[in-house]
Amino acid sequence: MRHVWSGLAGNPSLPAGAVDRLVELAEPDLSLDLAERADLTERQVEVLAERGAAVAGHLVETGYLVAERVDPERRPFAALALLRAGKGLGGWAVLLAERRELWPELASCPGLPAEVGSRLLAEGDRDVLVELAEAHPDPGVLAALAAHPAPYVRQAVGWNASTPPAVLADLLNDRPPLESCEVCTRHPAPWTHPRDCPDPDYRLPGGAACDGSHQYARHAIAQAALAHPAAPVADALRHLRDPSPLLRARLAARTDLGPAAYELLAADLVPQVLEPLAENPAIGEWLIRRLADHPHESVRRAVVANPAVPLDLLDRPRSDAALKSWTVPPPRIAAADHTETERLAAATDPEPRRLLALRRDLPPHVRDRLADDPVAKVANAVAPHPGLSARQLTAMHRRHGRAVGPGIAANPDTPTALLRTLVTGDHNAATLRAIARHPAADGPTLTACLRDRRARDRAATHPALPLDRVRALLTDPATAHHAAANPALPVTDLLRLMPPE
Repeated sequence: MRHVWSGLAGNPSLPAGAVDRLVELAEPDLSLDLAERADLTERQVEVLAERGAAVAGHLVETGYLVAERVDPERRPFAALALLRAGKGLGGWAVLLAERRELWPELASCPGLPAEVGSRLLAEGDRDVLVELAEAHPDPGVLAALAAHPAPYVRQAVGWNASTPPAVLADLLNDRPPLESCEVCTRHPAPWTHPRDCPDPDYRLPGGAACDGSHQYARHAIAQAALAHPAAPVADALRHLRDPSPLLRARLAARTDLGPAAYELLAADLVPQVLEPLAENPAIGEWLIRRLADHPHESVRRAVVANPAVPLDLLDRPRSDAALKSWTVPPPRIAAADHTETERLAAATDPEPRRLLALRRDLPPHVRDRLADDPVAKVANAVAPHPGLSARQLTAMHRRHGRAVGPGIAANPDTPTALLRTLVTGDHNAATLRAIARHPAADGPTLTACLRDRRARDRAATHPALPLDRVRALLTDPATAHHAAANPALPVTDLLRLMPPE
């Protein structure tokens, strides 16, 4: 019944006393579901906040937890959640540092006082130090962590947005040199962990190796540091001809290398390196055009993601396959100005028109032009656009039929009568799934959606679904938890689903 209780936990019609009962169960997943409610009492918030960092963090996001109402000694997880969100009060971190069991969570809080960071650095175990290395802003603490003998700690420093250039340079140049790694502490060097190791619980990933130089660990540290925008260019460029495509890929994504470096990377034979390069707006138009003609489709698809790609490259047959996989407007099309929008709306290829139609900020005349587009996929893309009238949506359906059903069903202004038409004629599963969450869908329309499994899950929570249908879904283990969340269920039905006292 636990999955049913999860549905009850999110049901806004559940009486306050029943909510209290679910809170008392102290189920971790259920506590997260309960934290989503909009009607929690102060007492319920207080209890849920001590169910762990995830629950407390959500309560902070929703505004239930505020610093003025939290006693850090009595409610440490609530205090930690507020600290992590930057909403804690001065002195809390020092107070919580007295409780060693809280150190892993405390170490991940941004903006810790220097005295707390120094204490965790001196006394914390490796897991605490990794958390500290990822979040602490103090350059002195980060410099000390970058010299730590554990490779995982050094790697975490590389991911920290506050790590200064000098520390990143030390990471890239293995200063001070690693004396050991997780591979050679387990196995005498040289040793390589087989990629087809039969033990699924073995901690080392396949391919982890050490020949005495701790190369696998150094590679992981360099990979983190090269991704950091503050890493010094001179130190980063030393890896330009590195045999590892992972490191070259990190370099290819950087925007500060210079034309010569980008041209060298563009000659790479590995798509894993060329894809981030093709997305990089700093490489210049010449290289963007060169990569747009690359034989590998994944590279051409990455060019489409480049914010600096020239618009003419998006309106040509060679780009068609690269555009088809996009379900949101690529950055260049999303940022198109008025003149460029007009140009895209008149593109000869329907794919640029389809991607433009996915924008929801189009001028009315452009929106209406795309709604009249002779190509169904363009019309379906613009169909959810706010501002389209029922007349336009109906005409679109008459012109293109089931091909535009999903888009029309996703439009919040689609009237009930048109939604009913979508399910009585020829339709597809995507249309049913969109209708199942539409606020204007009525009982007969939602009943028609039950023929598709995913639409059935969504329709089960819809308050307009007939009560007999909701009760039938409660008897099906696959849909019971969705149906239990339906706000139209009478209180007697809800209480019948509650856990026993």
